[in-house]
Formats: sequence, C-alpha cells, structure tokens
Amino acid sequence: MRVILLLGTLIGATWGLETFAGDQVLRVEPCNEEQVQLLKRLRAQQPLQLNFWRFPSFPNEPADVQVPFANLQNVKVFLESHQIKYSIMIEDVQAAVDEERREMDLNQRRERGRNSFNYGAYHPLETIYQAMDDLVAEYPQLVSKQQIGESYEKRPLYVLKFSTGGKNRPAIWIDAGIHAREWVTQATALWTARKIASDYGYDPSLDSLLNTMDVFLLVVANPDGYVFSHTENRMWRKTRSKTPGSLCVGVDPNRNWDAGFGGPGASNDPCSDSYHGPSANSEVEVRSVVDFIKSHGNVKAFISIHSYSQLLMYPYGYTCTNIKDHAELDNVAKMAANALTSLYGTQYKVGPICSVIYQASGGSIDWSYDYGIKYSFAFELRDTGRHGFLLPASQIIPTAQETWLGLKSIFEHVRDHPY
Repeated sequence: MRVILLLGTLIGATWGLETFAGDQVLRVEPCNEEQVQLLKRLRAQQPLQLNFWRFPSFPNEPADVQVPFANLQNVKVFLESHQIKYSIMIEDVQAAVDEERREMDLNQRRERGRNSFNYGAYHPLETIYQAMDDLVAEYPQLVSKQQIGESYEKRPLYVLKFSTGGKNRPAIWIDAGIHAREWVTQATALWTARKIASDYGYDPSLDSLLNTMDVFLLVVANPDGYVFSHTENRMWRKTRSKTPGSLCVGVDPNRNWDAGFGGPGASNDPCSDSYHGPSANSEVEVRSVVDFIKSHGNVKAFISIHSYSQLLMYPYGYTCTNIKDHAELDNVAKMAANALTSLYGTQYKVGPICSVIYQASGGSIDWSYDYGIKYSFAFELRDTGRHGFLLPASQIIPTAQETWLGLKSIFEHVRDHPY
C-alpha cells in the first residue's frame, strides 16, 4: 500500500536548541503489520523531518516520534486516516528542553559556589572529564585513566580502568553514550565509576571481582555528538563525521560495527539517524574501541549502556537466529533484571535484540559476541517514553542505583564462570 501524503508546501524544521517550539512527541501504536510498514514509509519521508525516538518494529509495540510543529496536523490526519492510534507523550518538546537547560544552569551555579560535583545532574563534556580526573586523583591505587583514541573532531576518548594490579587480567568492558542524546547513560556511567571506586574495600562482592578482574569504563563513547547535543541540537544521535558527497553529517555509531554490516535495520542514506556509514568501522570512535578490545585480548564481558525503553538485551540484532549461548545469557539477563527491579520496582524486558526491540545490523554487542566475548549485553535505561531522552535529572541517581544492581549481577556471573 502506497503512502500518499497530501502535505502541500512543507516548512522544513531547522534543528537546533531553539527550534523545537510546538514540536510534539507522539506515541503511535500500530496494531498490524500493514500499519508498521506504513509507519516505516512515513519515516522515510524526508521533508517531514520526523525524528523517531523509538522505531516502529512490531504490531502492538509502540513507536515514539517527534513531529515538527509545522507538520503536526498533516501527520495526525495521516495516522487517523489509516486508523493508526496515537497519543501525545510530550506536549511541547522545546518546553521540556528549556526546563532541562534551566536545571543544568542552576546546578552549574551551585557547583561553582560549593566547589563540588553533583552526580544527580547533567553535565557538559569538559565537566565530565574533570570529574574523571578528580576520581583518579582521589583513588589512585584503584583508578587510572587512559586515552584509547580520539574522535573525528579530535576530542580524546578516555577510559577509566579499575584494577588492583596484575598484567593482562581478564576484564569487563562497559561503554555509555554511544548515541549522543541519551544523556542518562553518560550520567549513569559516571555515577557507576564513583560507585566502584568508593565501594571497593567495603563491598565483598566487588572486592572479589576486582581482586581477579579489571573493569574498563568508557563514559562518553561519542564525545563529538555529545557536545553537539549540548550546544546545537539536543536530539542529535550520531557522530559528527563528514560523509563524502553528502551535505548530511554523521554516522550512527551503533550501526557501524563489523557485525552484519549494512543489513536490516540500518540505512544507507547519510541523512538518516540510522545511517551505517560508508564501511564497517569507518567511525574512528568505533575503530578505537575495536582496536582496544583486540589489543587487550582478554575481555570477558562487553556491556553497552543506552536509553530508553527499559530493556536488557543480548545478541543477535542483525539476525533473528538464536546464539549458541542463548539459554545462559537469557538466564543471566533475567537475574540482572530482577536485581535491578528489586530496588524501585522498575520493570525491564529481557531477550535478544531482534525480538525485543527490532532487527538492527552493525551493533556493538553483536560484534563483541562474534569476536568471542560471550557475555555481551546492552541495557536500555529509563524510561518507557513518558520523558524519553529528556529524562528529568531527578531520575539520574535512582536510574544509576538500580542499574548498578543489574551490572553487579552480571559481574558476579562473569567472575564465577570463567571461560
């Protein structure tokens, strides 16, 4: 069935921090496969400037889409004409962005006055990097920092290493913020860094882990995109690399790994939010992690932290075929999700990427699993769409606290099941 949009002359939205006024986020609920396909075709209509926060994937699974004010009426008419149910999740995106900005500015003034760091607030990149340095200075026997590369725009990629000594010990890798706009992930990762450092010596489970394994934590996996999301476009997802022959900028760094590269769930359109890039590992941010993992040679778990949707997933995304370790990873993920839920009752859905969220090729944990890292998992943190990427700062610490319980559950299994 063809998508026919009688839209007349559209005013293309010019993205930026001050251009979301009147934009709404719609929760769209397709009830059959035909409606899912209609939404996918709607998404491909570039003049509409639709920004899918959560992609249409399966019937009876919601999709969340930010619609520019200029196109709202046309999109709503289209949905109604095809009997596709929708509701308004965020009434005015700009109002939510403005409130977030006010909170950040207020927090920065408070921090300057107190000369302290607030882990329950969102921070710009340079403040995060300074907090990492401060953590290393405070816990020099446990925490060190190393640069594993630099971004397209020449920003350093810093990894925190938590180690009690010894060479080439088995290790756990964690990264956050591969998608720039997912601010709760960078904040959660930084809180987690502090938690590991401060709890060592007091938490027997953590002591047992760090006495035999190292933990590597990449707090900001996409620094260029993160800076751009603070300074220009709060909803920026991709890297900031230039694509030859295109005016559009950036690659989806979680479609750029050498795992089913260029397959379903990734776009070959450089203007798409899910553009896979010209080749696998074309993005220096991805390549830097790949090179680090390969050079280390003894990474036993690979955990990537995303938002939002409250999911805990394992491979595969690029195919819907079950992995050979399906039963074990499903059990580990369920245990971790139960541990997470135990704190505040936050419910997580567990399963392979392909069946839990959508088929997506070129993802990091598919690559890590195929590389031989059995314990490969991806978290999608809070929430389920009420706030989406604009999760209030008041939820950062509760999110980090519950996520820590899930992470620790995985850590313990990895520690107790060497391979």
